[in-house]
Amino acid sequence: MRRSRLASLLLLLAVLASLAGLTGFTLPDFNPAGLLEPKVSTRLDQAPLPVAGEPSYRRDVKPLLDRRCVVCHGCYDAPCQLKMQDWAGIARGVSKDNVYASLRLDDAPTTRLGVDAQSASEWRRRGFSAVLNEQEHSPERALSASVLWQALLLKSANPLPDEKVLTSGGFDFSPDRDNSCPNRDAYDEYARNHPQAGMPYGLRALEPAQMQTIARWLQAGAPQEPAEPLPAPIERQVQTWEAFLNGPGLKPQLVGRYVYEHLFLGHLEFEGDPGRHLFKLVRSATPPGQPVRILPTRRPYDDPGLPRPWYRLVPDRETVLAKTHMPYRLSEARLARWRQWFVEPRFEVAALPDYRPENASNPFRTFAALPMASRYRFLLDDAGFFVMNFIKGPVCRGQIALDVIRDQFWVFFVDPAIGASDDAAQLVAREGEVIRLPAAAGPNARLLAWRDVARAEDRLLAVKAAALASDAAHPPRIDLDFIWAGDGRNPNAALTVFRHFDSASVVQGLVGPTPRSAWVIGYPLLERIFYLLVAGYDVYGNTAHQLQTRLAMDFLRMEGEANFLMLLPRADRLALRDEWYRGVSDEVKQRVLGGPYRFDVESGIRIPAGVDARQQVFGLLRQRLAPVLAHQHDLGPAQVPDAREREALHRLGALTGSALQWWPEAALLLVDPQRPAGAGDAAPSPHPYSLLRNTAHLNVSTLFLEKKMLVPAENTLTVAAGFIGAYPNAVMRLRADELPAFTAALAGLRSEADYRRLADRWALRRTDARFWATSDELMDAYQRLAPGEAGLLDLSRLENR
Repeated sequence: MRRSRLASLLLLLAVLASLAGLTGFTLPDFNPAGLLEPKVSTRLDQAPLPVAGEPSYRRDVKPLLDRRCVVCHGCYDAPCQLKMQDWAGIARGVSKDNVYASLRLDDAPTTRLGVDAQSASEWRRRGFSAVLNEQEHSPERALSASVLWQALLLKSANPLPDEKVLTSGGFDFSPDRDNSCPNRDAYDEYARNHPQAGMPYGLRALEPAQMQTIARWLQAGAPQEPAEPLPAPIERQVQTWEAFLNGPGLKPQLVGRYVYEHLFLGHLEFEGDPGRHLFKLVRSATPPGQPVRILPTRRPYDDPGLPRPWYRLVPDRETVLAKTHMPYRLSEARLARWRQWFVEPRFEVAALPDYRPENASNPFRTFAALPMASRYRFLLDDAGFFVMNFIKGPVCRGQIALDVIRDQFWVFFVDPAIGASDDAAQLVAREGEVIRLPAAAGPNARLLAWRDVARAEDRLLAVKAAALASDAAHPPRIDLDFIWAGDGRNPNAALTVFRHFDSASVVQGLVGPTPRSAWVIGYPLLERIFYLLVAGYDVYGNTAHQLQTRLAMDFLRMEGEANFLMLLPRADRLALRDEWYRGVSDEVKQRVLGGPYRFDVESGIRIPAGVDARQQVFGLLRQRLAPVLAHQHDLGPAQVPDAREREALHRLGALTGSALQWWPEAALLLVDPQRPAGAGDAAPSPHPYSLLRNTAHLNVSTLFLEKKMLVPAENTLTVAAGFIGAYPNAVMRLRADELPAFTAALAGLRSEADYRRLADRWALRRTDARFWATSDELMDAYQRLAPGEAGLLDLSRLENR
């Protein structure tokens, strides 16, 4: 410990010495008299201009803050709502209000950066306090008045304890921990009481040179360069797409509304853009050609408050985060398809739909005038994007929302020739009259209104079952042709969803071991899930709204599973249903199949007697979709050229059982390849893999009692090439020739102590001297392997064990 204190003192002296030559800097009193004025300052309402010879925000400071701060401070789960993805978030500062309140009787005020307030002084009036100096500027005051700087300085003065696992210092890494969020007046006392609370929290301090860069930037006034103008070709693209979305007449206005309500969360980019500019689709009070004035409604379908909103593309310059990045590519081919679906068909829009919640929350009413086949084709065209919206959405995390899905399952889609036929359209129209989603109640739902959700679901299932029974003479044929084959080119036809406790991921392809369940999704279900979990979900809503959403998703999951059961022989359906819903009442099981909803038609897929029907159907689906299946996460020769490494990874992925309960939900494995004889000095880059624990449950219909539903003996492991999951819980690094020993150690886990020994040998812990270098290596590898989908990984869920 003496050596650690000496190192800390030397580091602090080095930082201060490096600052001394900048501007005659000396460390002032932390809270000089009259430092903060009681009035709201406007100094940060506009970013100060750059100072010649000082660090550039975009070139020097932002990349540093991204890799050391934004990796924990992004999205709604950023501690103290300090979003550091861009200068505006830093200028906004911190708030003691928690977006993820455990109990909320009323909806909370929204605090969406760039939407609900446009300046730092507006945020002060909303209760946010500054982390930058926003009073009269001087080089000394720029540091002493900055909570951001004081937090970094506190860590430099109090490095992590000299121990592998942090057992001292009072660290709390739980996602629901209380955040103190002190302002500058309270920070000195906070620092005395919590010397280990410096930033980055629970991680190693910044290097002296990095501290110097930030200090110089702050002393220059924390300037930001003005945004660079968009290249002329990109401006023309913006004009083309805005013209399509804002055409004259009722028909284009309804199409624009439909597109906006489905793409408002996406990161839109133009095909062939070398600068990879990202855009957000927003509703504006101003038409194309004028400055955008965003209409800040809670939901995308809320009343905009004016006769006609305009749909505009605005640059999104925030740092891209893996946990929220949902890319959607705009291309000439896609625009041609949109015209084919929404312009060329002859249909009339007699009047635009209203924005009353009971109607606007129901897409089958709002967009009844648009051809259903066109709507379904629009969603299927990038089905992975829309399922990703379900999985990531606006919430970043949410165990209550995600414990409604299994840890790993495959997703298929009903072929549009069947699911968008005239008969299907008539059924959807009837369903639309009885559908009721929680958002129809508005932001302040009633706690007991969940009974209304259940009754509405029963009515819907009754309509669906009656429609199937009414045509008994011509029952629908359910066989492999029932499943969309991606039109022979679209890899979105097969998706895999992984749940990582309170976060989740979706990837193209059939990834991992054969799952226990799958969903088959048609247009009505796809649209309902989107309006339940994306368009209609309010992260600021009250507890009743969130519980109703969870209950409704329970029903929608059952529908997706029931659709998959239709593919199995009739004699095998109830047994598989009962396997999925062990420990629940018959009433719950019958909601899947056999109660309000029945489907007694025999499957057209012939399964030999004595063969596992589920495995057989999965195998046939894999064959049907083989031409379009994505393989980027496979462990094949293309992804793992070395045969020995590939074979070792397959053995690792074959592990099952209770030993896996000690393994993290989501981990990254870096395998350093063996260097061939005569290789040069440069070490080859490590191969990254994702190791995901698929936690088995008796059922996922039981709210709040998840631990009692676990079945450790049935756990499985997915080993996938590349990166899956935005919140790694652990990072392991080993040589390729150590894979057999690593596999044996994982298979032999029987206790927390066993895992501790495994981690002692291979884990990159928070305290490791190599931590930041390896973190940078991971981020670079992700960007290199998957540039279209990559974003910064979030390090806030790294374990401490």
